[in-house]
Amino acid sequence: MGRNSDYYKEQKQLQLKKLKELEKGLPTYVIAYLDEKELNSQTSTVMSYAYDLHTFFRYILESNPSCKNLQIRDIPLEFLENLTFEDINEYQKYLSYTDSGEKHMNSERGIARRMAPLRGFFKFACLHGYMQSNPTLGAAKRKKTPKNDIIRMNATEVGTMLSTVKNTNISSARQRKFCEKTQLRDTAIITLFLNTGIRVSECVGLDLEDVNFVAKTIYIVRKGGKSSILYFNDAVAQALIDYIELERTPLLDKYSDEKALFLSNRRQRMCVKSVENVVKKFAKESVAGKHITPHKLRSTYGTALYQETGDIRLVADVLGHEDINTTAKNYAAIEEAHRQIAAKVDIYGNNNGD
Repeated sequence: MGRNSDYYKEQKQLQLKKLKELEKGLPTYVIAYLDEKELNSQTSTVMSYAYDLHTFFRYILESNPSCKNLQIRDIPLEFLENLTFEDINEYQKYLSYTDSGEKHMNSERGIARRMAPLRGFFKFACLHGYMQSNPTLGAAKRKKTPKNDIIRMNATEVGTMLSTVKNTNISSARQRKFCEKTQLRDTAIITLFLNTGIRVSECVGLDLEDVNFVAKTIYIVRKGGKSSILYFNDAVAQALIDYIELERTPLLDKYSDEKALFLSNRRQRMCVKSVENVVKKFAKESVAGKHITPHKLRSTYGTALYQETGDIRLVADVLGHEDINTTAKNYAAIEEAHRQIAAKVDIYGNNNGD
């Protein structure tokens, strides 16, 4: 159940196995840095750092003739001692765009993200005496460009999407026939997203025993590995009951020990990509002009909850944000609504009847 379920144990083991494979291809002096990160970060975060460091060392091999016959793990630490801030700036230009070797084209935000592990590594190396100088200190720092307005659905669009999935209103006859087999499952998934704001990873990780219909709660594993209990409303309860009783149970034989709540037609736990495809399929039919993903459904729920309650701390708690500033940035600043209000404000007294 929750993070102690077989699913999450298997996911953890797979991540650790992948991380060890990545570390095998890196120099030994980098492993100490990743080991330290592993003590206070999620395995997925450390994996991301390992991937970004692989990119840096591949750049070293590509751009330096003296290293062309080396493997990444054989690049000597002495070579890094000779790097300057100009070299680091060249690497950032390489991340920005290159059409040779390993092709790259990153935004300012992407470059800033990829530079974070590199800056961290050099800081670690200097702090622990591996190196004498840190070449990233004088290098240019990329500014994280502001994100675009968060895409959300309004109440009308939510109603249209729910109607589309409930009635399997798919334009393609072939696809409609296929979707009819999972209509109750798909309705339950989208209803759950729109009424609880859970993440797609939390959704696929649900086991049948994580649902309590008496208390109307689901037991989920949050981003970062913490467990949490969320309450759901009558709409979610009915959608889940219909799916479990009329689709899930008939799909399995009486000897099945499958624990996953949401199943594919192969009688296995749905993966993240499959759930994303379900949302994409119905959004395409019902919400024209908006790229709707499970995370956009989460944004829709968070925005609606804030508009209804005005309580940013409540929204942060329900969505599982550890930093309330994340919530405030994403949900309190509801740009379109604010612009509409601003247009109606009579700031110069033009409508005072004079």
